[in-house]
Parts: sequence; structure tokens; C-alpha cells
Amino acid sequence: MLDLNHLVSNSKHNRLAVKLTTKGENYVQQGHPWVFSDSITKINTDAKTGDLVIIFGKRNNGMIGIGLYDAKSPIRIKMIYNDSKSVTIDDTFFLRKIQHAYKKRLTLLKTNTTSYRLIFGENDGFPSLIADVYDSVLVVKLYSEIWLPYLKTILESLIETSSCDTVVLRLSRGLQNSEAHQLKDGDVIYGTLDNEVIEFIEHGINFSANVIKGHKTGYFLDHRENRRQVGLLSKGKTVLDVFSYAGGFSVHALANGAKEVTSLDISAQALEIAKQNGKLNVYSGKHYTLAGDAFKILEQLISEGKTYDVVVIDPPSFAKQQSEIQLAKKKYAQLARLGKQLTAREGLLVLASCSSRVTATAFYDGNEQTLKSTRRPFSIVQKTQHDSDHPIGFSEGAYLKCGYYRFLD
Repeated sequence: MLDLNHLVSNSKHNRLAVKLTTKGENYVQQGHPWVFSDSITKINTDAKTGDLVIIFGKRNNGMIGIGLYDAKSPIRIKMIYNDSKSVTIDDTFFLRKIQHAYKKRLTLLKTNTTSYRLIFGENDGFPSLIADVYDSVLVVKLYSEIWLPYLKTILESLIETSSCDTVVLRLSRGLQNSEAHQLKDGDVIYGTLDNEVIEFIEHGINFSANVIKGHKTGYFLDHRENRRQVGLLSKGKTVLDVFSYAGGFSVHALANGAKEVTSLDISAQALEIAKQNGKLNVYSGKHYTLAGDAFKILEQLISEGKTYDVVVIDPPSFAKQQSEIQLAKKKYAQLARLGKQLTAREGLLVLASCSSRVTATAFYDGNEQTLKSTRRPFSIVQKTQHDSDHPIGFSEGAYLKCGYYRFLD
């Protein structure tokens, strides 16, 4: 275990005075958390990552916001304060921000749920930083070196606010290869961890997450409310969970009385976790798994004449770059067509997207056009976004889209 005192940065960080283009200035005043390098017109020549940036407006030369400088990112300034009022950036500043974020989660925490996202990056005023809680374990994932000088005080505030006993630090690939620190991905930096697999509860359903080796922080919490709803709609039904990963939708369906659930994912290891998560709960239905390429297996299931009462298709991001948007739209349309053919009469098809570059309008319009082209009547039951512990603070923060389509035949 690492002592938190070892996390104090030895290097001295400056306060930078910065001026922006008119467009950049407008973005800051509108509350946007990103300032790109081409928006900067004036800055200190010795600026380095982690420096505190004071942004001054052109009109009256007064402060309009404060950010952190990131020399390695095209998003050169990541905002932590979008206001003109005087403020001191100290331990109290970060503690208050974290407590404010925690209060937004109180309604969720009154349910039978012991896992939640405490800090949702930019949306909570902490760009490039995620903090998820799994029972009594806090998992903090860093995506930028900007937080290294402030890590100790932020971790202390997170521990105080969440009352967690253990803290695990996860690092992005870029930070794992950085020479600016001695940290390692998966370090237990506070408390002890007897088992890297942590059990937690999601609306009364038992799950587990590997907080050391699992994707992101160990699990995907953003779909929690959709998983709950799909579970409630699955009683006595047959369910196909495509791109199931650790079985979030599958397990909710089983625990809510689904007759049969099939989890499909390319990772046999993820499917094994899905089976284990299912066994953490009491259920009487059958749980099957299919490992392989989802597109190919869906085609195979169609050729075999298979149908399911509930089909959930929740793929990984198809558009990680701007150049991939058109291909992503084609893939979503393909999945909608395949899903329609696998959904039984009067069945429910749930289509999701986590591609931030594909807008909600484009995703939903694409789904509807594809389903209409099949001449099979359907109604739109609802369209949803992230759960409440993923508040949306700016347009690019709204990445998750989920549509529920009920066939009327």
C-alpha cells in the first residue's frame, strides 16, 4: 500500500495568465470545460502540465475562469472553474466540489444500491478524472497528468466524502507510459484489498467487479437504470443480451424471473464473469452464453430461425474518431436490422449507443428509418440517457443513448 503523502508532487507549479480568441472566450463563459490550443492567443512561455491557468477576458481584462494546463493534449486547458467571481483553489475548493457532486447522487443512494459514480469527469468539474465506488472500495481513474500535483488533496476529499475504506488507482494507457510519476495501474493507495473482485448491489441485484484488471474502473455503471427496467420487463420472457460483457442486462433479467437468457460477447472471459454474476443471485431460468463476433452470431441465429421476447444490443463505441462516424451509423443500422429479425412477435428491442460522436438525433433517426424499412409495425416506448450518477454538464458529455422499440404484430 502507498502512503498518500508519497503522492505529493515534488515539482513546483506556476499560475499562468492566459487570453483566448473571442470564440474560445465565449465557450468558457458558456461553461464549456475544454479550451483547445488554437483558442489561446497569449500564455506564459514556461507553461507546463498541471499549472493553474487564470483566463482573462478581453473586454474588461477580468478573470472569466480557471483551468489546468495540459501540454500533451490538444485540449490544452481543462476547466475547473467557469466563473468571474474570486475564488481560492485550495483543499477546501476541491472538497466542496466533491461534496456537491455527492449530493447529486443521494437519491440513487437511497435505493438498494452500493455502487455509483461519484465523479463524472468534466460533468462534475473534474476533467480527465473518474471516481467510482464499489461497496467500500473507491476506484479513481486518471486520464491526464494535470491531476498529479493535486492528487493527495483530491483523494483525501474523496475518502472523506464517500467514507470508503480502500482506494484503487487506475491509469489510462497514456499515463501508464508516462515518466512524470511512479504510480502503477491498479495500485492500492489507501487501505487494503483482500480480493481484487469486489461484490456490490445494483437495485437489489448482486454483481461483482474486478477493480484491478477490469475495463475502465471494473464495471459500466452508466446503464444501471436501463438494466433495472429491462429486468422488470423480462419476467417469464426469453432474452438475448448482445455485447453482454459482464452480464449486466442478463443478470437483471434472470433475477427478475426471465425464463431463458442468452449472453453474447466476443470475450469468453467476460461471459464467465457474467455466469458468475448470475450465480450471485437466486434465479430459476436458464442462462446460456455465446462467445464470438456479434454480427456473425446474430446472422447465424437468424438462419436458425431463433427469436427472443426481449433483445438488448449495447455495443462498444463504434466512433472513437471523427472519421469513423459514417461507418458507426452503418453498423448501428445493421444491428437494428438484425435485432428486428431476432425479436419475437410483440417483443421488445432495446438499442443503445455509447459513441459520443454519433448524436442522439442521428442514432434515433437511424434506428427508426431502419425499423420502418422492414415494414414491421412498432412503437417507441421510450428513449433514455445515463443514470442519475452520470449528470450531463456539457453537450459532449451526453454520450449514452438507449431506445426501447415494441413491435406491434
